[in-house]
Amino acid sequence: MTPRQVTLVQDSFAKVRPIADTAADLFYGRLFEIAPQVRAMFPDDMREQKKKLMAMLGLAVTNLDKPDMVVPALQNLGRQHVAFGTRAAHYQPVGEALLWTLERGLGPDFTPELREAWTETYTLVSRVMQAAAADV
Repeated sequence: MTPRQVTLVQDSFAKVRPIADTAADLFYGRLFEIAPQVRAMFPDDMREQKKKLMAMLGLAVTNLDKPDMVVPALQNLGRQHVAFGTRAAHYQPVGEALLWTLERGLGPDFTPELREAWTETYTLVSRVMQAAAADV
């Protein structure tokens, strides 16, 4: 990722934080719509799961320019997700749901350049998680 992409992602996530609950609702609603088979992997009460999602996104985004801080956390998350039944194929709809959510949440601020920066971010995150999961 370029320094500009890191800045774009970090600045845009600062706009998402105030609407974190809505963003999490949008994300999981979209995920379960496009990949209904993953719904059974989650608890009925999604409140804690939504908080975890936003916390992990916050950690990843805040530390995009500090790989030594974010990579170990993402590796651990990738290994943990194996126990939940997460497979490589699940990462694609998660990325789609994330971009869809950001587009809805940020509106016209979600420019093509910002979409590309978030796509790079998610690609990085998912690759690290999947590589760690493959070692389990």
